[in-house]
Amino acid sequence: MKHIPKRVWGLGLLVVIYLTIAYFIPRPAAIEASGWRLFALFSATVAGLIFQPISGGALVLIAIVLSSLVGGLTIKQALDGYSDPTNWLVLAAFLISRSLLNTGLARRIALFFVRLFGKTSLGVSYALCFSDMVLATIIPSNGARSGGVILPIVRGVAELYGSKPGLSAPLIGAFLMTSVYQGICISSAMFLTGQASNPLAAQMATKISGIEFDWFGWFRAGVVPGLISILLVPWLVSKIYKPKISRTPEAAEFARKELVQMGRLSQSEWILCAVFFGVCAGWSTTSIHKLDVAVPALLGTVALLVTGVLSWEDVRKEDAAWDMFIWYGGLINLAKALNGTGVPTAFAKAVGASLLGFDWYPLLVISLLVYFFAHYAFASITAHMLAMFPAFVAVIVAQGAPAGLAAFSFAIFTSLSAGLTNYGTTPAPMFFAQGYVEMKDWWRVGFLCAITNLFIWMTFGFAWWKWLGLW
Repeated sequence: MKHIPKRVWGLGLLVVIYLTIAYFIPRPAAIEASGWRLFALFSATVAGLIFQPISGGALVLIAIVLSSLVGGLTIKQALDGYSDPTNWLVLAAFLISRSLLNTGLARRIALFFVRLFGKTSLGVSYALCFSDMVLATIIPSNGARSGGVILPIVRGVAELYGSKPGLSAPLIGAFLMTSVYQGICISSAMFLTGQASNPLAAQMATKISGIEFDWFGWFRAGVVPGLISILLVPWLVSKIYKPKISRTPEAAEFARKELVQMGRLSQSEWILCAVFFGVCAGWSTTSIHKLDVAVPALLGTVALLVTGVLSWEDVRKEDAAWDMFIWYGGLINLAKALNGTGVPTAFAKAVGASLLGFDWYPLLVISLLVYFFAHYAFASITAHMLAMFPAFVAVIVAQGAPAGLAAFSFAIFTSLSAGLTNYGTTPAPMFFAQGYVEMKDWWRVGFLCAITNLFIWMTFGFAWWKWLGLW
């Protein structure tokens, strides 16, 4: 094995995974053969993203082509992910981020944050996590606010301390990327507007429980366990993925001097500020104009190109954005296609049937854990929720669980589970593609933070919801 190239044995292992699932594991009667083969292909692709025998983009492209041969999809269906607005939203956010870096505005914003909270790296993490939490109250897209607003600041702070992808990543950049992303997953769970699919989850929860989950009702239920999580999780990440730069007592004064030296905002920075706030306004008013959140982001990108703040050369050279566009667009489409095969629903029903002898409370806990960690197989919070939420909640409520507790806990845990992987929700590939964190470290941190969040929401959260009368 030592003398065999990693690409050869790695791809060979993926072939074995595919063949084992497709032809040796019994196929459920309700699943068509092509759907089962698509499930095998998706499983092998996810395994490949972990082992990485070749780059993620190349691996997903191979899976897309094969899905049209063995997975029951036409080539047009297999390529549909590249027309998905979410994929274009992510690309637009990358390009806006590039403008923030090129004009120096990201550095200016980063210096401002460092001036206020720069005494420790943990303080910077808290500042950015709470910034995202505040934005989550009005911007109903974690990709828009986190990828377009928070990520450039994270990158700016990292580069301020000379921390770039590669050897200098452990200085502070790797810690900030992981800790802030975990905070984003928490704020996505805290508010009705925290994540695009939360309103749909609220509708399902209301229908099942009879309890109205409007903006204030969701906020009231999520605020206590959410604040506990957002205070504890960045601290935990600082212990398990410790930055080499932890204390920076001179940072505030340094930032003040740098801001003075930068002088007033340039014309490009003013234009970018106008575009930036215009895009944010577009995101926060989607309930009024009914446009997809990708539209304001793309309009912002067009405005930057027209004004010259962003050049087409910049767009062409944004390698990380195009790499992400290929693998994320393909993966999210494979996940949607898998959802259509009925495999996730059959899995949920099988789990429910195997636990029918339990009392409702242990059944709820076990089902939540299975549901939570099933997100390893999803590249979308919405796809996960649509595939498994109704079946799981129906089984739990039928066994006597309080409808309010069951419905809301599954709704909340859908967003929290996105912290597990580097593809679990829209901002995940955006943060991971910056190149600061290796896959194994991202998944290790994600798993430990998941255990922490599960404990907090199943103890403090359940108790708080009991006090509120949800169950």
